[in-house]
Amino acid sequence: GMSPQGLGFAVAALSDGAFVDEFFLDNDKIDIYLYGPSGSAQSLAAVPDLPIYTPSGAVLPLRALVEIVETVDTETLRRVNGRRTVTLNIVPPRSVPLETAVETVRTEVVQALQADGLVPPGISIDFSGASDQLDATREALSSNFLVAVALCYLILVAIFVHWGYPLLILTTVPLGVAGGIIGLALMNLFVRQPFDMITMLGFLILVGTVVNNPILVVDQALRNLRESGANAVEAVTQAVQARIRPMLMSTTTTLFGLAPLVFIPGAGVELYRGVGAIVLFGLLFSLLVSLTFLPALLTSVLSRRRRS
Repeated sequence: GMSPQGLGFAVAALSDGAFVDEFFLDNDKIDIYLYGPSGSAQSLAAVPDLPIYTPSGAVLPLRALVEIVETVDTETLRRVNGRRTVTLNIVPPRSVPLETAVETVRTEVVQALQADGLVPPGISIDFSGASDQLDATREALSSNFLVAVALCYLILVAIFVHWGYPLLILTTVPLGVAGGIIGLALMNLFVRQPFDMITMLGFLILVGTVVNNPILVVDQALRNLRESGANAVEAVTQAVQARIRPMLMSTTTTLFGLAPLVFIPGAGVELYRGVGAIVLFGLLFSLLVSLTFLPALLTSVLSRRRRS
């Protein structure tokens, strides 16, 4: 009779090729495969008619030797923590951000399969590969954002030689971030822009840019208090009046520089439009905060300090 190993070797040689041996040529390993007359271009429909040479010398079709059943299975059994695992590799198109692809698979594919009962009870679905890297990158960005805020605060402490005034300046950071998020949401009403990892880099950029205008206001107000002896209201009002022109000039030039990236379509612009939108709307909102909220907060703090 014919052994299962021999039959499997013959079928492999007549279909995808059967591994025979390997040899080394000039330190290069070369695998040797055995193929039938048709090579590896064998169709699935022709498999039952593959000619098999039996040990008795007869040539029989494969269908005469075995019962052929078409099924779906994996070549190897993979286990994770002792549980049998089937891996599905999903490669999104280059035009689809990774975050969007992962969210689509989670919500529109997995949840739909579970809702339709196509995923039996006891079957768990986990995401790995680039999805795990995405979560790790998101956590790294969050920690880097906190580090950037801390470094910015320490630098401001060294500049103002005071622990409290830098906190007033840093109040514009969360407000600027909120402005960037609101601006991105408004832009999505007209142009779809996903909130991907590249877009999140805009928040790191905002940490070092939204504090520029508040630094001018706070520094000038403190100078007015020391040099002219004005009260808190007059010192802050004069500071805003003295610094409003350079604030408008610097912010306007930055906004006009970012505008083509955000509003003008072009090849490759979609990749970085989110970063530009976060920075643009964050700076614009920060300018409004620096001219309204910050002077009011600074006046209140300086008035309390003068009275004490």
